[in-house]
Amino acid sequence: MQTEHENGQLKRTMKTRHLIMLSLGGVIGTGLFFNTGYIISTTGAAGTLLAYLIGALVVWLVMQCLGELSVAMPETGAFHVYAARYLGPATGYTVAWLYWLTWTVALGSSFTAAGFCMQYWFPQVPVWAWCVVFCVVIFALNVISTRFFAEGEFWFSLVKVITIIAFIILGGAAIFGFIPMQDGSPAPGLANITAEGWFPHGGLPILMTMVAVNFAFSGTELIGIAAGETENPHKVIPVAIRTTIARLIIFFIGTVFVLAALIPMQQAGVEKSPFVLVFEKVGIPYAADIFNFVILTAILSAANSGLYASGRMLWSLSNEKTLPRCFARVNKNGVPLTAISVSMLGGVLALFSSVVAPDTVFVALSAISGFAVVAVWISICASHFMFRRRHLQAGKPLAELQYRAPWYPLVPILGFVLCVVACVGLAFDPTQRIALYCGLPFVALCYGAYYLTQTLKTQEPEHVAE
Repeated sequence: MQTEHENGQLKRTMKTRHLIMLSLGGVIGTGLFFNTGYIISTTGAAGTLLAYLIGALVVWLVMQCLGELSVAMPETGAFHVYAARYLGPATGYTVAWLYWLTWTVALGSSFTAAGFCMQYWFPQVPVWAWCVVFCVVIFALNVISTRFFAEGEFWFSLVKVITIIAFIILGGAAIFGFIPMQDGSPAPGLANITAEGWFPHGGLPILMTMVAVNFAFSGTELIGIAAGETENPHKVIPVAIRTTIARLIIFFIGTVFVLAALIPMQQAGVEKSPFVLVFEKVGIPYAADIFNFVILTAILSAANSGLYASGRMLWSLSNEKTLPRCFARVNKNGVPLTAISVSMLGGVLALFSSVVAPDTVFVALSAISGFAVVAVWISICASHFMFRRRHLQAGKPLAELQYRAPWYPLVPILGFVLCVVACVGLAFDPTQRIALYCGLPFVALCYGAYYLTQTLKTQEPEHVAE
């Protein structure tokens, strides 16, 4: 009486709305809420808009590549499986660990940030106590069932999406004088966008902030990870990709435009949160409370997506037989309990490192996570390039592909080049350079670990087949 989950397979229970909100939930988070002020202060208003437009282009290119791959081969863990198949097993192994680390580190920082949000209302309760509460909540959402997780993420993300839309509408009304400014000053119009010149510090800061921008967009690739647990992936994934990209461009570019128009460059990056600052300028009552709640929701949503993604990566590595088989076991609801538990443990360790050694361990891990996302995107573009090439070399017609990225090979090549350029930009920014110092050795360590484990496997005496 073996059922699908007992054979170690995940269930296809996600619908289109879940997939779209999962992707939006992964993206609309700390990158948009916290990084935008820093980017405005570094590149200027026009430079920030240009940086986010380039970031949106990179996301579109990467998602076209991922769309073709995930519709042709809808597998959980998606891009590391594609990298192993088309770029080599060592590269696939490295990509999986990079992505697992990205989200596991994000878990630790998310729980800490959520604790600080709660201290705003309950200053007498220590941060660690809230961290424990949120660890339990997010773990429960993930282990009950994939459908329960997806439903939780749907509502988390909906709060953020509604807030972003309200922010764009209210901010736009304030820019053009439909809503008066709290201090009685005239509507700024577009004055702040050009006040310091188009690019006050030149073009280099735009290059330097590209990884920060790409990191703000990271999470869109969750569509690929969830492909193996989605009903009718060949129909659902293209719809999810199209709607996600369209909404991201509207939300991000619209939000950045409002922030850049309402906040002078000198104030950006200095104030606590550019969003709260805008609401205070416009004079929205209870702005701090409203946004504290939204930021808390955003953080918990990112943690929810992060535990899902990191757990599925361990499951997929085990399913590909590069990790012990226990990680591939799923419970009666089709959830990889062991993989999720170990990922949560990693998040708790990252949480401890943020408390014990915030200036060393945690800074290094966070820097790796930004670098790791862009490295994963590079692998997606390269995998797609090789996939389409081999498909054509095998004499198969393009009509066989139910979803095709346009303008091959320009799309994967341009996506690859822009991601590499973003990584090069890290070298010019002293505050982000640590990402290269930590990220490149980590990649080398993953390759070394893969070849070491494969060598040990081949040296083991042959056992009787199970």
